[in-house]
Amino acid sequence: MGKKLDFITDELKEFIENQKIFFVGTASNDGRVNVSPKGTDSFRVINMNKIVWLNLTGSGNETAAHLIKNNRMTIMFCAFEGKPLILRLYGHAKIYHKRDNDYYKYSNLFPDNIGARQIIEMDVNLVQTSCGFAVPFMDFKEERTTLNAWAEKQGKDKIEDYWKNKNTISIDGFETKILED
Repeated sequence: MGKKLDFITDELKEFIENQKIFFVGTASNDGRVNVSPKGTDSFRVINMNKIVWLNLTGSGNETAAHLIKNNRMTIMFCAFEGKPLILRLYGHAKIYHKRDNDYYKYSNLFPDNIGARQIIEMDVNLVQTSCGFAVPFMDFKEERTTLNAWAEKQGKDKIEDYWKNKNTISIDGFETKILED
């Protein structure tokens, strides 16, 4: 059934590359726990113990706020088709903004996206699989285009205004540092 590993195997990397959705879990030392679904072409396995994902503009910025306070992060994938599997990646993460050189080290790995707000890099220290026997089968229909269309319509300046109004403070009042120089 379940296994614990110190690294992402080639088989698990292939599984990750075939998933259409993943879930990110973070928490500060106090306040709320955040679990956030992520989609689109926004996840890359860099090596056996490092992943990055492109964090797109959304209604909140909880992940960033939590990682500033406590850099623990869990990422979960579920097989909704094919062989059952739940895969969790545990580790510690860093946030890179467009003002950071490391952002550009990874940004070319992803399609251009005007709504790109941060890149999260995670050092994976535990990989856990579990059976997934109770996860339902679901068929992938297509990617939603709503978020990207919204970002395109806003343009760079309005996106930055949106960050200022909606993405600088978490629901628990923690800074996200999205607009700091």
